[in-house]
Amino acid sequence: MQIYNELNQNPNLSIALGYFDGVHIGHKAVIKSAVDFAKINRIKSAVITFKDHPCCHFLGVCPKYILSRAQRQQKIEQLGVDYLYELDFDNNIYSLSAQEYLENILIKYFSPAAISTGFNHHFGTKKSGNAKFLRDNQTKYNYKYFEIPAQKIGNETISSTVIRNFLQNGEVNKANQMLGYNFFIESEVIEGQKIGRKLGFRTANIKYPSELIDLPFGVYKTNTYYGKAITNFGIRPTVNNTKKAILETHILDFDKNIYGEKLKVEFLEMLRKEQKFNSIDELKNQINKDILKIL
Repeated sequence: MQIYNELNQNPNLSIALGYFDGVHIGHKAVIKSAVDFAKINRIKSAVITFKDHPCCHFLGVCPKYILSRAQRQQKIEQLGVDYLYELDFDNNIYSLSAQEYLENILIKYFSPAAISTGFNHHFGTKKSGNAKFLRDNQTKYNYKYFEIPAQKIGNETISSTVIRNFLQNGEVNKANQMLGYNFFIESEVIEGQKIGRKLGFRTANIKYPSELIDLPFGVYKTNTYYGKAITNFGIRPTVNNTKKAILETHILDFDKNIYGEKLKVEFLEMLRKEQKFNSIDELKNQINKDILKIL
């Protein structure tokens, strides 16, 4: 997959439009629509998106993301996309009307053979562009439009907003169902204070990326490259009450030195909230109980 940060002439594409934070099941349906049309018609597919969420411009504050930018790129590439355009929303795009965005961006640079979006996709000033607008302009601009309906689990529509709420509430199992994969943190293993080792539970410590959605402080059932694990995210109130939250993962039946390696920690279930215990022995007893829950 080729990645571009600026517009260029690349005609006759099947394109998918959206921000795609999380690349969840609903996003995958939109992107798959564009990729499938491209394959059937022997043309190339592209995702047209932005470097940062449009809220960063309109609200002056970026939302916490489900995936890092690099992880989002990887997920999109895995879906078979040929080109990824990550544009700068502030570069005059925000001021374009729906008509101007369609004509001066999509048609001018891509002359798309097809456009795929979600049912609730909006673009242009005052969100004037939508599925109906794209459908009504098919004949005029000679493209086929595919509106992907809401993807649901039960009666609940899958969306990044709902997933963020689940994660913020510690309901990672519900978030994972909508993502279609396990929410994860991937970062370099750093040296800590080796407190876990003193307690009899050696841990791999990684920093929680500041741009990602914050999970509640607590203990989680997790998984890693090396097998089952239990992870504490928080400030360790029983031991030394650190100012900055840290992610500590105890991998079962594992005793290798992995400092400096990247570790991917997948979150499966929140077991309990982080709490302060009256003694170290009480903490150790609780950790043993937590481990029994993941066996």
